[in-house]
Amino acid sequence: MDLILEMLEFVWDSAKDVVPIVIFLLAFQLLVLRERIPNLGQILVGFVFVTVGLGLFLVGLEETLFPLGRLMAQQLTAPEFIEEVSGHIADTLVWHDFYWVYLFAAAIGFATTLAEPALLAVSIKANSVSGGAIGVWGLRVAVALGVGVGVALGCFRIISGLPLHHFIAAGYLVVILQTAVAPKVIVPLAYDSGGVTTSTVTVPLITALGLGLAEAVPGRSALLDGFGLVAFASLFPIISVLAYGQFAVLRGKN
Repeated sequence: MDLILEMLEFVWDSAKDVVPIVIFLLAFQLLVLRERIPNLGQILVGFVFVTVGLGLFLVGLEETLFPLGRLMAQQLTAPEFIEEVSGHIADTLVWHDFYWVYLFAAAIGFATTLAEPALLAVSIKANSVSGGAIGVWGLRVAVALGVGVGVALGCFRIISGLPLHHFIAAGYLVVILQTAVAPKVIVPLAYDSGGVTTSTVTVPLITALGLGLAEAVPGRSALLDGFGLVAFASLFPIISVLAYGQFAVLRGKN
């Protein structure tokens, strides 16, 4: 019963978010464009489906994915677990003692990115607009690889204590160099890919991982060191998608 009530609450909250969009679109169509709305019944039914689907999606995240991510982050960053797998006590741990954290970070970054609805929508549209030149799965895997590498590298930054801005500056330097030589058709899509990855599935999980890791590593501040993983998750997909476009061009020449 509690789950049903929670589901209805999420659906209601989703409705409150969707209704203003519906009102604006309908008002713009009728008052500015002064055109009849074709297939109004189908459009309204579609908005109902969107509202209910979004509510159920949020319930699923709240009841399954978020708790699982928090639990895994707590277990992998627990000093007892790290001491057991590394053989070092908490005060003598070094960056390579956290290899399970890097593997988990890469895996969770890759998996959650593949599950992002926004990325799926962008991939389908890119495939359609490009006439099939940009594959749906090719783009999704390229973005997911970028997020996986970025989140793992962000965890290394937290553990090592190195400054965040050094990594970000170096990453954008790579982006600038890639932009100069990458196919121009892939550049705007690559830049957008960094935004669509940081959505409802990815952000809560990697944020929980970063905070848990900062709390587990001696000498780290949850505020100063725990955040910043989202920046890595936004930056490295740009690099991976630009590389995907460059690889496609090289493969076409052979």
